[in-house]
Amino acid sequence: MEEKLEQLKQRYDELQELIADPDIHKDPKRYKELMQEHSHLSELVAAYDEYTETQQAVAETRELVEQEQDSDMKAMAREELENLEEKEQSLLNKLKIMLVPKDPLDGKDTIVEIRAGTGGDEASLFAANLYRMYSRFAEKNKWKIEVMDQSPTEVGGFKEIVFSVAGRNVYGNLKYESGVHRVQRVPTTESGGRIHTSAVTVAVLPEAEDTDIQLANEDLRIDVFRSSGPGGQSVNTTDSAVRITHIPTGTVVTCQDEKSQHKNKAKALRVLKARLYEAEELRKRQERDTARKSQIGSGDRSERIRTYNFPQNRITDHRINLTLYKLDHVLQGELDEAVEALKLTDREESLKAET
Repeated sequence: MEEKLEQLKQRYDELQELIADPDIHKDPKRYKELMQEHSHLSELVAAYDEYTETQQAVAETRELVEQEQDSDMKAMAREELENLEEKEQSLLNKLKIMLVPKDPLDGKDTIVEIRAGTGGDEASLFAANLYRMYSRFAEKNKWKIEVMDQSPTEVGGFKEIVFSVAGRNVYGNLKYESGVHRVQRVPTTESGGRIHTSAVTVAVLPEAEDTDIQLANEDLRIDVFRSSGPGGQSVNTTDSAVRITHIPTGTVVTCQDEKSQHKNKAKALRVLKARLYEAEELRKRQERDTARKSQIGSGDRSERIRTYNFPQNRITDHRINLTLYKLDHVLQGELDEAVEALKLTDREESLKAET
């Protein structure tokens, strides 16, 4: 393992030289790839440096324990050695997890689709809660959000909202959000104070680049119509809304958020490419994982992944049995604890599969 880490450290030094070369900036795509690799390796190299420093401290302290004659000093050195050995093992475990090959899609931008499920108006209101939660999480991470399409309801919620998220390692952080999110709370319209249970479905799609998916014109049927708002009323006097059907797969995408038909078509094509790209990646993953159970983040949208219980201020992630009594903070975009726990579990499972 240390040989592998030394190789990666050499690669990190090479990347620093490549990124410093002014000519690399002439190829934005190549520059972005190098920066993403550099960012990943910088975390690993920092952990490896800390591990080697701790190894050295363990060796020195062990020597001190063996040579020290004073009993009090010997006891203090032994206690320090135990702490250092615990730190060394912790760093070793961290490095093992970091060496698990990363999902090549992790650096992709994403398209997120939130849809109200069972629960009527209450589900649509919770869909709006989740959109605000992800928006604040994106803001904290300095990611950029762009609404692609939305179907608002008369009560201020969403039947559906589709948006893109662009930034560093977006898919790697959001991919675990795919699935059914269940909410338990007393609706504002409930006079008896009874708790209702509603559900919202979230889909997180890696955004496809032009080289990932090729669309033939003959495979597309494009229809235009007037966009509508809450309750179905028309909000435009021109046929600016766009519906695109991918004939070979039957995939249908609509977009009516912009007043320009041209802009709606461009957004709809981005969503369509993302859906087709995700379907292809899911097919490849299922082929790879036939011999073992698929990992967390496989995108199974029928799986109930999380429950948000408002009366108890509790959020529970059912995949990893994580319960946090800070729902109010999570809904303000403080998702880091849940996301990091999911990432760690995913890598640990991948590590077990590799061995």
